[in-house]
Amino acid sequence: MLVLFETAAGYALFEVLKEGKLREPDELWKDFETPEAAKKTVKLVDFQKFENMSEAVASVSDLLEGKLSKDLKKFLKESFEKIEVSSEKLAVMEPKIGATISKKFGIQVISNETVVELYRGIKQQLDSLITGIKSDDISQMSLGLSHSLSRHKLKFSPDKVDNMIIQAIGLLDDLDKELNTYAMRVKEWYGWHFPEMSKIVVDNLAYAKVIKTMGFRSNAQTTDLSEILPEDLEKELKEAAEISMGSEISREDIDNIIMGCEQVINLTEYRAELYEYLKNRMLAIAPNLTTIVGELVGARLIAHSGSLLNLAKHPASTVQILGAEKALFRALKTKNNTPKYGLIYHASLVGQAAPKNKGKVARLVATKSSLATRFDALSEEKDVQAEMGHSNRKQIEKRIRILEGRNGDSGTKTEKDKGKKQKTDLKLVSTAPTYNPSADVAGSSKSAEYGVAGSSKSAEVSTVGIKRKAEDISAEEESEDATSEEESEEDDKSSDNESSDESSDDKPSDDKSKDKSKKKKAKKQKLEAEQKKEQPPKKIKAKEGKDKDKKEKKKKKASDHTVATSTNVIEPKEKVSKKRKKTEEDEEKETSKSEKKAKKAKKSKESSEEKKEKAEKVKPKEEKDVKKKLDKGKQKEKEKEKEKEKEKESVKEVKKVEKPKTKKKDKKDKKDKKKAH
Repeated sequence: MLVLFETAAGYALFEVLKEGKLREPDELWKDFETPEAAKKTVKLVDFQKFENMSEAVASVSDLLEGKLSKDLKKFLKESFEKIEVSSEKLAVMEPKIGATISKKFGIQVISNETVVELYRGIKQQLDSLITGIKSDDISQMSLGLSHSLSRHKLKFSPDKVDNMIIQAIGLLDDLDKELNTYAMRVKEWYGWHFPEMSKIVVDNLAYAKVIKTMGFRSNAQTTDLSEILPEDLEKELKEAAEISMGSEISREDIDNIIMGCEQVINLTEYRAELYEYLKNRMLAIAPNLTTIVGELVGARLIAHSGSLLNLAKHPASTVQILGAEKALFRALKTKNNTPKYGLIYHASLVGQAAPKNKGKVARLVATKSSLATRFDALSEEKDVQAEMGHSNRKQIEKRIRILEGRNGDSGTKTEKDKGKKQKTDLKLVSTAPTYNPSADVAGSSKSAEYGVAGSSKSAEVSTVGIKRKAEDISAEEESEDATSEEESEEDDKSSDNESSDESSDDKPSDDKSKDKSKKKKAKKQKLEAEQKKEQPPKKIKAKEGKDKDKKEKKKKKASDHTVATSTNVIEPKEKVSKKRKKTEEDEEKETSKSEKKAKKAKKSKESSEEKKEKAEKVKPKEEKDVKKKLDKGKQKEKEKEKEKEKEKESVKEVKKVEKPKTKKKDKKDKKDKKKAH
């Protein structure tokens, strides 16, 4: 059985001399207690040394990934040529490498607990088993290999260092703050001498350069400021210097102010250099992210997340809100609307969008930038030209144009816009109004009824109201007639044997029928009076309109369509006579109905009296039973009350016995306290 052992110095192949001891893995450590015992159990067959550190790192990294390196393949080929592969077994620590070796060379590979114990024993006695290598040398080799391997894992290279970007953007922000404070201090200081200059020269760098070259305001006419300022500003500054309201200052003061100006100039120059450095770094590390978002925003996102890899791990939703964590948690706490953007708000694409579309654009930019960071951080091939970033930027710009109603292609239109246009076209199309001449002329039937031209609306309104009232009354009468007929049919069936009591019941029924007839007559009289009041006048005046032309037209129409018939609207006498006949017939029917109702009422009274008599006979028996039940209930309640009173008396007696005892105890306690005092 053979054992493959990897060391920091190289590969070693051992042969197990006592294979029987491998059956008991718990007692294998006894065979490796001393170097002599280890030599008896294991023997070195072959050893291959690493030529340099890079070769060692490459071979070990391949082993960690489960691959066979070129050096290991060569070493195993040479060693297996001397031995019969089919009969031998190979012990390997890692099962992945064992599987690849068995596939490549066709040897039986073992990797279990016994192999682990073997490796421990060989590692313990490695100095004695491999000659020519000291323990100190092996420890130094292993330390150096571990350092170089960790660098290789991290893929350490000066071109791709996001830590430098984090430091650079931090320094740039600090420089901006310091520059503002320096510039404000210089402006305030020099403002006592020349206050008008701060309104003329707004830029901080130009302001500092002007003070450095000019000095006192009295030197403004002699100094040439064409290199710093344009001609218009230079003239204005020189004119303001002559009429300045500022106070005089000494030479020492101006020297100190000039020193402050030099600091401002130096800081601005250093800031420009730092910005160029950051720009180059961002293009080297994250070219796609810089094209979408920009150098400064991209660097701030990387700095906020910690590294480019951490930023790549974030989803698009968190990239959108990075930098607005306080606002987010405040919104969640107060249950308000969450923020739509964080650091990404300062991107140029978000700034282009209208205020109402900024949230949508920020979400779009966040999605595309997260894709770009993943590509930059995790792709093996470098996209120096940033093709992905440019294509994503074009898509975002196109989307912004669509949102703002300006399509990218001049000729083409989106489906949504087409649909909207169609809808508007449908709304615009409408049927043209047509003139109806027949509406102007009043019909012959109307003129005959009212005796007025068709244009007179007042007559129409009055007659319509009267007709409606008459119709309502007739409908009520018809309904009453129908109900009376039904009742009469029912009464005829029941009133066959009741002829004796008719004379006595006729009087009340006659009275009721008379009252009803009187009421109906009063109603009719009222209606007739209303009809007379609401009759239109003989001569109907035309309505006064807003315009004079309309009045004249109406007058002409009225004169053309006048009718010879009388203008008063009165119902004919024939109709009135018919109605009176109807009412008389109705009254007769009502009288017959009332008589029948009276008979029914009498019968119902008799039946009710019989029922009362029967109930009075049954009542005394029921009352006796109820009284008995009540007496029993009262007796039980009295017994319960007596029991309760007895219990209360017993409790009082117990309390009376306990009270003197408690009093005695209290007295004793008081005496003890007095003695203690």
